[in-house]
Amino acid sequence: MGMGLFPILSEYMSTQGRFDFNFEGKTVLELGAGTGLPGLTAAKLGASLVILTDVEPLLAGLVRNVEENGLQNRVAVSKLVWGSDELPSRIGGLGEVDLVLMSDVFFGASETVALADTLKRVCGKGTRVWAASELRPWTTNECVNELISEGFGVVELSSQLGNGFASAGKDDSFDVFSVFQLVLPNQDKDRLEEE
Repeated sequence: MGMGLFPILSEYMSTQGRFDFNFEGKTVLELGAGTGLPGLTAAKLGASLVILTDVEPLLAGLVRNVEENGLQNRVAVSKLVWGSDELPSRIGGLGEVDLVLMSDVFFGASETVALADTLKRVCGKGTRVWAASELRPWTTNECVNELISEGFGVVELSSQLGNGFASAGKDDSFDVFSVFQLVLPNQDKDRLEEE
């Protein structure tokens, strides 16, 4: 589920996103990295430090993907459970993160509360947050509304139709994917209109 979203966010970053955000020398954090494609794309676009995070069972695959792309000098892998009181030392000592990337992270309200808590802890006033999601009316809207109730601003940056990415085995299916920008409660909501 959601594997098609990693290429959607990476494509956005490589096309429109690179005009909106200069990756050179930036620090990037990917939450719920899965395969790590968006974070690896950020490194290829010039980010000086990328940290890919996910749950324990996915870390070995992330490490392998980093090594196969020869990015060990700029990309680190770390366990991170949303809502946890413990931030990995690699993240806690970073200072301000410039960009947070997320793909297919809108599962339900309880997970969104934990995600919002983590975002509030890892983001600074200048941090940008991009999230790619398949538009699933029963979960995406619920999660976006939960983020808004947590004080976040949410704007859709890009939307596209995909053929079967997230619907394996359904050759005639089309899904709508969107990339959102989130603005944290401690950030100026006017940034949504400026960027």
